[in-house]
Amino acid sequence: MQLLIAVINQEEKVEEVLSGFLEIGITGATVVGSEGMGRLLSTEVPIFAGLAAFARARPRNQTVFSVIDDERKVERAFALLQEVCGSLDQPATGIAFTIPVTRVIGLKPELAGG
Repeated sequence: MQLLIAVINQEEKVEEVLSGFLEIGITGATVVGSEGMGRLLSTEVPIFAGLAAFARARPRNQTVFSVIDDERKVERAFALLQEVCGSLDQPATGIAFTIPVTRVIGLKPELAGG
């Protein structure tokens, strides 16, 4: 099992990503509004106040979390994210990564290994 974490910099793309997840068999995810370090520093730390104009121009991010039980689904999720959001190698598109999950409670038994 893997925890997929995807920070999507274009808030309007989240719905399309979640719909795509359903199509590839990923049936659960949590979406949390988030903001990047540049935006936070420019608004909260006086020494970085010069970045304020840059930060206002950037949209807020959405971070998607999903526990995925199948490596093929993980690969398809990465491909989907790049199809919807554009190449994540480009600046200001987002970031995605996975973390191994060794134990889960609160999910369907087939995802929790039970």
